[in-house]
Amino acid sequence: MNVKTSFLKNKINEDSPNKNIVPVTTTINSEHKLFIGECSLEDLVSKYDSPLYVLDEITLRNSCKAYKKALEKYYPGPSLPIYASKANSSIFMSNLIASEGFGLDAVSEGELLTALKGGVPNEKIVFHGNNKSDKEIEFAIKNNIKVIVDNDHDLKRLEEISNSFNHDIEIMVRFTPGIECHTHEYIRTGSFDSKFGFGIESLGRLFEVISKTKHIKLTGLHAHIGSQIFELDPHNDLGKIMVDVILQAKDFGHNIKELNVGGGLGIKYTEEDDPPSIDEWIKTVSLSVVKACDKNNLNLPILMCEPGRSIVSTAGVTIYKIGSFKEIPGIRTYLSVDGGMSDNPRPITYQSKYSACLVNNPLNSNSKNKYTVAGKHCESGDVLFKELELGDCKTGDLICVFGTGAYNNSMSSNYNRIPKPAAILVCNGEAEIIQKRESPHDLLKYDVLPDRFIKQS
Repeated sequence: MNVKTSFLKNKINEDSPNKNIVPVTTTINSEHKLFIGECSLEDLVSKYDSPLYVLDEITLRNSCKAYKKALEKYYPGPSLPIYASKANSSIFMSNLIASEGFGLDAVSEGELLTALKGGVPNEKIVFHGNNKSDKEIEFAIKNNIKVIVDNDHDLKRLEEISNSFNHDIEIMVRFTPGIECHTHEYIRTGSFDSKFGFGIESLGRLFEVISKTKHIKLTGLHAHIGSQIFELDPHNDLGKIMVDVILQAKDFGHNIKELNVGGGLGIKYTEEDDPPSIDEWIKTVSLSVVKACDKNNLNLPILMCEPGRSIVSTAGVTIYKIGSFKEIPGIRTYLSVDGGMSDNPRPITYQSKYSACLVNNPLNSNSKNKYTVAGKHCESGDVLFKELELGDCKTGDLICVFGTGAYNNSMSSNYNRIPKPAAILVCNGEAEIIQKRESPHDLLKYDVLPDRFIKQS
């Protein structure tokens, strides 16, 4: 078997989808064609065109259920998993996570509005951001949404606006715990360099300031230590640090009832990736908090976590249609597709790696062709894959890229005035549109020609 597509033969982990490369419903039929959610990807493109985002509902729900199940298993106190909506924000995603009992975190009025329109209860929404506008703060206060305070400016604006409305508001404080986590290592420092959160050394001053405000009620703490995390050890440190801060806040009269440990659990993009399971991650987080609370005779707070990528990434794939080929003898062969950096900016931005296969020859049989898969945009760096091994293919064939549910749609752009793809939900053989495809005419809706230019023409 071709080593580059051996992942299609791996046993699928239905209880922790983040350990799979493919959605849990992925199958190859007797004609060697790829199906997800019992839907033919070839048929989906015939009906909805390409590029095409496809989300598998069962994978999404399995991911949500894995978090809920693990929290119930390992954390004896109350808990609330919160979906980090920046990973993939839509009315559909808001509705799905609400139906699974999740809360949601947002970083703009647009994400807040999307959450509310999708049916997420306002008491389960938290509002992040290092530079919230007055308009966004007003929206949060009017809708009784908990605000996560990120810096002194944040707190000052929140105090002034809550006073002007004569309206109480609950807040959490985000701080940097001195743990910086990367994919394969982590370090501890006094206060590492980040645009987010208060330095841990400034919390005493902060708690004193908050205690003198009229309408601001400090109810929780937030810390986030990284993204695409493969390590578990850092969270043993995090639980103790956060409980120590609870005790510090208590000295200033604040009753901390919520601990939010952030998110960042990694997923399996390629065969080399080996993230912890959702169960393992929650177990580590939960036991660290329980141990620290027991040691200090504290009642267990509401434990919150903020998964995003590990909820939606593996559930999503992107389908492209192959266009031109360009062979440079002795160097490489370029294969161009009908999308690229506008629908997936992560390779050009982060050098991110993915797994992929042909839709109609997923096991790459009878060939060892290697291609550099290029996007259609006017940038030399618009390359999705370097030296991707594929079976025999031609113009018009389809490529499926896995693990694109997170940060592809939400970070997409209209570079080169290319419309954004449609997004489709698949489940049990049925496919439904959850976001419509843009048209070139849609891109002109907000263009305005000044009156004097109209008169001149």
